[in-house]
Amino acid sequence: WDLVCDSQSLTSVAKFVFMAGMMVGGILGGHLSDRFGRRFMLRWCYLQVAIVGTCAALAPTFLIYCSLRFLSGIAAMNLITNTIMLIAEWATHRFQAMGITLGMCTSGIAFMTLAGLAFTIRDWHILQLVVSVPHFVIFLTSSWLLESARWLIINNKPEEGLKELRKAAHRSGMKNARDTLTLEILQSTMKKELEAAQKKKPPCELLHMPNICKRISLLSFTRFANFMAYFGLNLNVQHLGNNVFLLQTLFGAVILLANCVVPWALKYMKHRASQMLLMFLLAICLLAIVLVLQEVQMLREVLATLGLGASSLANTLAFAHGNEVIPTIIRARAMRINATFANTAGALAPLMIILSVYSPPLPWIIYGVLPFISGFAFLLLPETRNKPLLDTIQDEKNERKDSREPKQEGPSMKVTQF
Repeated sequence: WDLVCDSQSLTSVAKFVFMAGMMVGGILGGHLSDRFGRRFMLRWCYLQVAIVGTCAALAPTFLIYCSLRFLSGIAAMNLITNTIMLIAEWATHRFQAMGITLGMCTSGIAFMTLAGLAFTIRDWHILQLVVSVPHFVIFLTSSWLLESARWLIINNKPEEGLKELRKAAHRSGMKNARDTLTLEILQSTMKKELEAAQKKKPPCELLHMPNICKRISLLSFTRFANFMAYFGLNLNVQHLGNNVFLLQTLFGAVILLANCVVPWALKYMKHRASQMLLMFLLAICLLAIVLVLQEVQMLREVLATLGLGASSLANTLAFAHGNEVIPTIIRARAMRINATFANTAGALAPLMIILSVYSPPLPWIIYGVLPFISGFAFLLLPETRNKPLLDTIQDEKNERKDSREPKQEGPSMKVTQF
């Protein structure tokens, strides 16, 4: 909408409504995903985006259009979170970072594709249809997706989890999957996880886990700061350069490039240090924009592009790091909380630009200061490089216990094998 709409006020309203929908989606999505499953919610959201997006192209009034965009935002947030969770929970530890990276790389391709489509198709009704109708095809072809075996087992459905594991093994070329994957082997391997599934937890269980609450709070704050800056750049391209189509394409290219660096960063760099440095770089770029005159458009565009690349790279690392520090049994709930803070920032980001009426540099100072402060928060999170995914609360407790004990030669590490 903001690429083809001439009214700045209507554009800001449309942005805010969509981001508000993503905020609501972040609140509701994790609970629904924990209750009904990752695969079901993912497919439902594909269908919702397709229907709502198609109807938005035919909306007779701006009010109806905004209402439909609100519903689209709800579905869009759940598409992101459930996709990331399925990748994290299905991929082995060796390929987990690569899977999340490939998933995040698609956002860069989408940026460039949207910029090209918007440049070619100036009628927003047609543009809306072009980006919405393909979701019907995706919905129909998504039936081959498998439900998370981890989620099924954690929710005391080992038989269904075994069925999904056998399907995955068959697709991977394992001929004797039915003989090697049995319920007895699964129950033996996932004994602790199954015991945890038998214990019903109250809705306020997080209040009884101060260390988990601390991790979720820190992750939420860093996501809030990052998304405030990310959407501050992305939703205000008209303030950064004269050619929004070119700048949108550059944003897509740098996001794609940044995500290509992620596997290397996750493998060879400490997760905390790399995210901290990226947040500092993002803050420097945003604060430097304040010092550059409006007439020097090229330098402003370079700083904005570099800042968005740092933000995107930090965001992808945060997805991987967040999945690694939160146990599977409450991962969707934690991601729901993180997404709520992230999308609150996304909803507030386009409104911050209103403060430029009082002082033009003020919005960019706010965008820059928050990432700088949040960079120090990563020092309080555990380092997870080359460590297995946590499944239960007990795994998290064992991890803390091991970190306090003196290291011995030849340490052993438990990795869930399935």
